[in-house]
Amino acid sequence: MKATVFISTLFFLLTLVSCNSEPSLQKYFVENSEKKDFIALDVSPNILNVDKAKLSAEQNEALNSFDKMNILAFKADQKNQTEFEIERNKVKAILKDSKYQELMKFGSGKDGASVSYVGSDDNIKEFVIFANRKENGFAVVRVLGEDMNPNNIITLMSVLQKSKIDMEQLKPLQELLKK
Repeated sequence: MKATVFISTLFFLLTLVSCNSEPSLQKYFVENSEKKDFIALDVSPNILNVDKAKLSAEQNEALNSFDKMNILAFKADQKNQTEFEIERNKVKAILKDSKYQELMKFGSGKDGASVSYVGSDDNIKEFVIFANRKENGFAVVRVLGEDMNPNNIITLMSVLQKSKIDMEQLKPLQELLKK
C-alpha cells in the first residue's frame, strides 16, 4: 500500500515538473480553438492539389519539406473589441519569445503582419505568419515542416500558383469571413 502511494506521488510530482508553463503558439491554438470568436483549421499539403510529376526537383523538395498548416483566426466585431485587444496582445507576447526569429514586418501602428520562424536558417521547423486588423480580427498561420528554409517558402509560392487549391478544406474559414 505504501509503495503504491509513494509511486503515485512520485508520478504526480514528475508530471508537474515536466509540464512547461511557458506560453507557446501550440498551447494558444489548443486553448482557443473551441472558443466562439475563433476558428481553427489544420490544412494538409494535399490542399494544393498539384501534379507532382509536373514540378521541378526544387519545387518537389519545397513541397516535401511542408507537413501541414495550422490556422487560428479571431473574428473581430464591434462587440468584442476588448477581447480582440487581449487576444492580439497574447499572440504578440508569445511571438516576442527569442525562439521566434522575425523575418519581416508589414504595416504600421495596430494593423499589419509579421513573418517569423523557429529553427536555424537552413533547418526551419515552423514559419509563423501573424496578420491583424482592428476591424477584421487577426489570424495566426503556422507552417510546419522539416528542413524548410526561406528558399523553400519562396519556391512553395510558385507551387501555389500552379495548384488547384481544394477549397473544401478552407470552408470553415470562408464561413467565418461571411459573418
